[in-house]
Order: sequence, then structure tokens, then C-alpha cells
Amino acid sequence: MSGLGKLWGVGLGPGDPELMTVKAARLIGEADVIAYHSARHGRSIARSVAEPYLRDGQIEEKLVYPVTTETTDHPGGYEGAIADFYELSAKRLAEHLDAGRDVVVLCEGDPFFYGSYMYMHERLADRYEATVVPGVTSVSAASSVLGRPLVQRDEVLTILPGTLPAPELARRLADTQAAAVLKLGRTFGNVREALAEAGKLDDAFYVERATWQAQRVEPFADVDPDSVPYFSLALLPSPAYASRLADESEAARKQETHTGGEVVVVGLGPAGPGWLTPEATEELAAAEHVVGYGPYVARVPQRAGQQRHASGNRVEAERAVEALELAANGAKVAVVSSGDPGVFAMASAVLEQVAAGHGAGARVRIVPGVTAAQAAASRVGAPLGHDYCVLSLSDRLKPWEIIERRLDAAGAADLVLALYNPASRTRTTQLAQARDVLLRHRAPETPVVVARDVGGPEEDVRVVTLGTLEPSEVDMRCLLIIGSSKTRAENGVVWTPRTYE
Repeated sequence: MSGLGKLWGVGLGPGDPELMTVKAARLIGEADVIAYHSARHGRSIARSVAEPYLRDGQIEEKLVYPVTTETTDHPGGYEGAIADFYELSAKRLAEHLDAGRDVVVLCEGDPFFYGSYMYMHERLADRYEATVVPGVTSVSAASSVLGRPLVQRDEVLTILPGTLPAPELARRLADTQAAAVLKLGRTFGNVREALAEAGKLDDAFYVERATWQAQRVEPFADVDPDSVPYFSLALLPSPAYASRLADESEAARKQETHTGGEVVVVGLGPAGPGWLTPEATEELAAAEHVVGYGPYVARVPQRAGQQRHASGNRVEAERAVEALELAANGAKVAVVSSGDPGVFAMASAVLEQVAAGHGAGARVRIVPGVTAAQAAASRVGAPLGHDYCVLSLSDRLKPWEIIERRLDAAGAADLVLALYNPASRTRTTQLAQARDVLLRHRAPETPVVVARDVGGPEEDVRVVTLGTLEPSEVDMRCLLIIGSSKTRAENGVVWTPRTYE
């Protein structure tokens, strides 16, 4: 091929000159000959896109189609007229290539994606050095201007020409997840019929002249068929993405139409304001009503206009119902719990009453807090550094037989235990029984943390052993952490190694 020119099929992208590749722009500026197709009116979309990169002195070869959509008196009909046109166009370009001139054939979109250049390539590439420079396709451009992904993860994208018969289009559309249908114009009616038959008309979008100044995007079902040009397509974007958008839209709609208020169950931490999280502080400040056990309500800073509803220690269900009824009438209610509301506290109590039918229309959220177990553990080191079990010794809501069985299982599994509600004025025997159950599995030297009123004015944290644990010295304000066989205690520091050998 020495002395011959080079043939370049250059993709121009979807229409915006700035979406042309750097290589395409460079080749257009360097070429001896610029060739482009046009209809008989003489205007060329390809040339108008490439115009910013053309230079003076270049030879321009205008390849004018003899027919587009009209009829012809050619003996071979439309196909015969087009075939002769391609042969003649290839000969014209070959003359330049034989003379040693490099020829760039401009092509909208990508040259090998329904591109006009491919007909020159198949006639010339066996005789001349021919290179194709890809371009951004109209499908990618349409997805971009629509602002929706074509496909994601394992979804299948199907590209279809609108010239297929409507039944065939419908079959293929029904069998795929995402699709683009090109070459609309006169085929718009068939494409619309196929989308409807496939059950996807309401999911389809119409994109015209993507990235041009005159681009147009709207639901396919709303388009006037008489207004559709050739440079348009139907797009069925990612169904998974569309499904998520629909879910979010429905959630937003429900949020807007929701007439009920909200119950926020807030964890206060184990003691004073120093243990309160910023999120909890914000929720308490925003609440119109504060509901909870009297001592916990007293820990909430008073705010002007905020109503407080304090109650006793054993009326969790009644508190929950009261809060939900306030919220059902449109109020923003904070239900407060010591520690974390989801650990033996009010979160479950509120949700139990929701399940029982109270507070229709009210939303419920949970705001976590520092737990009593975490607070107690921090005072001595890291006794919860490995697997551990959290267990309440209160048999008010579950029988002692269940508690004993769980203690035995946790002991056999060699778990560290954090024991809530170890004793009260009316429950004086359970802790001794729990100690005896655990001694079946643990050595008497096993470290035990007895933490009382952590963070409060009467804080007292001691480290004893399981064998010397004295139940009479433990009350309702205490939390116990009983080590595993690996837990160590040295000089008042207790920790459970992360490795287990």
C-alpha cells in the first residue's frame, strides 16, 4: 500500500461537537479529503458536527443519496439505487486514495453501529489501509440525557431497528429487560404498537436528537406520531433502577400524605447528659411530648412548650399506648429509656403495642444509646472483648425455668455474660441461683464485675470472683459482667482476649 492514502471511518458521536473524541477531531483536521453523506437537499448533519475541526484547503466529497424514503424508477428499486450509489461513492473515494490522499469519512454516532461508513469500508478495506475511530452512540447519549442507566448488574440490553415488523418487535421487547429501538420516523406507529403489546409502553421514553440544542425527551406514550423525525429512538432503561425510583416515589408520596405523627424511642445512656448522643439530644429537643419512667423523664432538659408524661416503672405497655395515641393525633413524641431502648427497654414495648393495633398512622423510629453493659465494661477495661451474652435475670416477663436454661447454655458455651436486673426488693434468690448454675461450668476464680450506678453520683465498680460473689450486696441498680474461662483480671483491669485457643 506504499504511496496510497489511508481511509478513516470517523465516528462523530451523537451530535454535540464536544462529545467527539480527541482522536476524531485530530484526524478531521489533518485529513486531505473529508467525505460525508447528505440527502438531495445538500445539508449534511455530519459536516455540521465536524465543522469546528475542518481547515481551509481540504477537499470535501459530498456523497448525496439518490433516494431516502421516496420511490425510484431504478430497475433494481430502492435497494438497487442505493447499491449503485455506494459503488459510485467508493470509486470516488478510491481515486483520492490512489492519489495518496488520506480520506476521512464522517459518520454520526459510531461508524459500525448502523453507520453509513460501513458500506465504504466493505468496498475499500481490502485494497487500502482502513481504520475505524469509534464514537459515542445515540443509545448512550439518550441514556445520558434521560438521566437513567441503560443496564446494571445482570440485566440484558437489546438493540432493535424500528423497521422490524411489529409482532417481531413485540416478541423481542417482551423477552428482554432493557432496550433501545432505533430508526423511528415512519416506523413510530409500529414501535408504539409493539411496546404496547409487550406491556412496556408505560416504561418507555422517547429521545429525539440527544445532546443537540433541539433535543427532546418525554414519555413515549405521550408523543405525537406526526412530530417524530428519523433521528429519534425509544428507550427502555434499566428496570431495576426504574423499580427503585418507583419505590422511592411511593415512599415520598406516603410521607407527604401521612397525617400521623411520630414516636421516637430515645436511648439516654446509663447516666447524665455526658452519655447522651448528639442524635438523641436533637430528637429530645424536637419532641412535643416526652413520655417515660419518671426518673428518666427528669433527665431530659426542659424545653418551652414541651409536655412531659412521667409514669411508674411497671407500666411500659401503658406508656407505649399513650405515646402512640399522641402520635396518631399528629404529635412528635419521644419515649425515653435508660441505656439503649432496644435492650430490655421501651423499643420492644412500643413495637408490641403497634403490633396490637395501637397508633394507626404513626411512624416509629429508634435512636440508640450507650448500654449499661458497655458503660460498666469501660470502667474496668474490656471484659466484652470476645463473644458475650446479654441476659436479664428478671422473671417478671418470663419464667425462671427459661432463665436457668439459658444461663446453663451460656455457661456451657463459655460466653462472657452481662446480667441485667440481677436483683430487686422482691427478687432476692435469683442471683444466687444464677451463680450456682454458672459454677457448674466456670472456675470459682472467674472474674466478676459488679457495677452500680455507672456514670451517676453513687457509682461503685468492683471486681470480685464468681466464688466470692455475695448476692446480698447486689441490687436493681447493678449490672454484672461474668467472665469466660479466658477472661483475665489483673490489678483491677479486666479483659477478655480476642483470640480463643
